[in-house]
Amino acid sequence: MAKAADDKVIMTRDGYEKLKAELVSLRGDGRAEIAAKLEEARAFGDLSENAEYHAAKEEQEKLENRVLQLEYQLSKAQIV
Repeated sequence: MAKAADDKVIMTRDGYEKLKAELVSLRGDGRAEIAAKLEEARAFGDLSENAEYHAAKEEQEKLENRVLQLEYQLSKAQIV
C-alpha cells in the first residue's frame, strides 16, 4: 500500500477486505482475549509487581495501536 500525496491509501479490493476483516477480529476477539488476560492477571494480586498484568497491558496497547492504524488506513482507502 502506498500513500499518495493527497493522503489517500491506495489498495486493492482484496487488500481492503483483508484489513477490514483484521479490524473486525481485533475489535471483537482480540479485545475480549486481552480483557480476559487482564482479569486473570489482576487476580494474582499486587499490580505494581505483576509481570503478567504488565505484559497484558503492553499487548493491549499494541492491539489498540493496530486498531487505530487500520481505522486510519481504511478511512483513507482508495481502491484501485
